[in-house]
Amino acid sequence: MEPGHDGDLAIQCALLHDVIEDTDTTYDQVLATFGKSVADGVLALSKDKAVEKSQRLADCLRRIRLQPPEVGMVKLADRITNLQPPPAHWTPEKIKRYRAEALEIHSALKDSSQVLATRLAHKIECYAAFEQ
Repeated sequence: MEPGHDGDLAIQCALLHDVIEDTDTTYDQVLATFGKSVADGVLALSKDKAVEKSQRLADCLRRIRLQPPEVGMVKLADRITNLQPPPAHWTPEKIKRYRAEALEIHSALKDSSQVLATRLAHKIECYAAFEQ
């Protein structure tokens, strides 16, 4: 963890970041078990299915920016991890969209962590090789 950041918050949000979005677990359940800071961070990291699909990432990034920087760090680290070689079934258009999303994430959250922002920028640059 970078100095001056709450490692406990970052780790808890990282471990739980998909739980509201991808399971039947609710915000209230996360709140009751982990407290408000973690629940709010996890909720911010979750895409809101009530928002039009084309606007979900922008909405999520807006909500993340309202949270402590550790929540933004989780999103940066998640995309760093996910920028592996794309699945063989992805179309060139899907690969370009995924890289464009990574650029959007970087732009919105780069102030959360210089270290992670630099790593993400490098991964985005390398990912361009898959756009052929």
